[in-house]
Amino acid sequence: MALQLLQSCSDLALWRQQQPGPVHFVPTMGALHQGHLRLFCRATELRGAGQPAVLASIFVNPSQFGPGEDFSRYPRDLAADLAVAEQGCVAAVFAPSVAEIYPKGVEELTAIQPAASLQEVLCGRSRPGHFNGVATVVTRLLQLVRPDRLVMGEKDWQQLIILRRVASDLGFQAWIEGCATVREDHGLACSSRNRYLEPGQMEQAWALPGALAAAAGAIKAQDQTQAKDPLSAKSLIAGVRQRLEAAGLAVEYVELVSAHNLRPLTALAGVGLLAAAVHCGSSRLIDHTFLMSRSPIVAIDGPAGAGKSTVTKAFAKRLGLIYLDTGSMYRALTWWVQQQGVDPADGQAVAPLLVDLDLRLTTAAGGEQQVRINGHEVTDAIRSPGVTAQVSLVAAHGCVRAALTSQQQAMGQRGGLVAEGRDIGTAVFPDAELKVFLTATTIERARRRAADLQQRGFAVPPLEELEQQIAERDHLDSTRAVAPLCQAADAIELVTDGMEIGAVIQALVDLFRDRVPEEAWPAPN
Repeated sequence: MALQLLQSCSDLALWRQQQPGPVHFVPTMGALHQGHLRLFCRATELRGAGQPAVLASIFVNPSQFGPGEDFSRYPRDLAADLAVAEQGCVAAVFAPSVAEIYPKGVEELTAIQPAASLQEVLCGRSRPGHFNGVATVVTRLLQLVRPDRLVMGEKDWQQLIILRRVASDLGFQAWIEGCATVREDHGLACSSRNRYLEPGQMEQAWALPGALAAAAGAIKAQDQTQAKDPLSAKSLIAGVRQRLEAAGLAVEYVELVSAHNLRPLTALAGVGLLAAAVHCGSSRLIDHTFLMSRSPIVAIDGPAGAGKSTVTKAFAKRLGLIYLDTGSMYRALTWWVQQQGVDPADGQAVAPLLVDLDLRLTTAAGGEQQVRINGHEVTDAIRSPGVTAQVSLVAAHGCVRAALTSQQQAMGQRGGLVAEGRDIGTAVFPDAELKVFLTATTIERARRRAADLQQRGFAVPPLEELEQQIAERDHLDSTRAVAPLCQAADAIELVTDGMEIGAVIQALVDLFRDRVPEEAWPAPN
């Protein structure tokens, strides 16, 4: 189908009305390049609700340019941009005039002012009002387009964080998805402003990604040698600045901030953003690198029957994370307690069984996780109703929680995993990058439990009985003295009633990407 050019709000409204499925939106200022092409291709990907129609906008927004900036000379070539959009399988391009977006004038449109804490660092400090203009025009576009998903590059990470906050605060339903920065030769980030650079300046600009890469390399080397004195933010920043100035670049800023909330860091913790802005000739260039003190950890908690195991396995595979099923560890121990004829409610009797306990989670050739305890393969046996009925009793003992929590923390020392259970975010990995409390109503969990029992070949009790069992287990798990089931203060609740498995997995991926950029942790091919 031919690319459609929409130049008025009425054209856009008609086009939007004609779309039967989801719409994915890529806002741009034109002067399209390979980075935009990557965004267009990403926007064509399925996100669980049918094949999306991709809409791109081309609009050079005057309200985000300050006095003396390059609004008047910003590259404009609609014909060339339409060719790139068509190459990227874009269905339609919205290319309005300034009067179409600001019918009463730029100064008369109600402006959006993002949170001050997100603007007082990085580009916000040197470009006052810039992000107000960005937030205002994107809010206007979101209201006009009403997309299901908005796709933007991670190159301007501060902009991405600000727009996610604005969309959340204003209640927009569209999810904002980030896409890793596309780079030219020598690592220079693709940018419309690169075309301002003269040949000699292009080589000079290569020092920007080079200096940031050197800092990332220093962090990696420190991690490999397990240095006792980690590099401070001050030393990292000084090293980058020195390299940039040595290349003859005028440094506007070099800063280390938290990638999630842009708060300045004095030392690397979690996922950090080391960002810089420089002037090379008449061009202002920005770039960054993401630094991690360890690989990311995701903690997924929730009550029994919420579907944690099913979606966590698929989520881990999609993002290349190790899957740690802590629930199976408690189930395996419960099975062992039963095999030894020990009363599962007697903590003193259970404690000796923890001595020299050999509990292993391994991955089979087909990718499925297998559970072994003291030489016994128990992957299927631990899902029996008998184990299910008594696992809360065993898990409630302080000696059991201490032993298995210690083992789980050892498994996660270097990160790169997703763990699911009852107390992952509160007790096992309280510093996880993402914490999710996955839940569903009792009746929904009873239905899922019945389907699981039937699939495994066990007898299926009436739904009312299953619902009662689940409610009783919820009570036991949430009232136990040691590490009770509860939602961590900084966890995000995800209620999955009525959601297909694919939709739950996509929701988890979106939440992960909200905290861990694609550049920092790329998904496996």
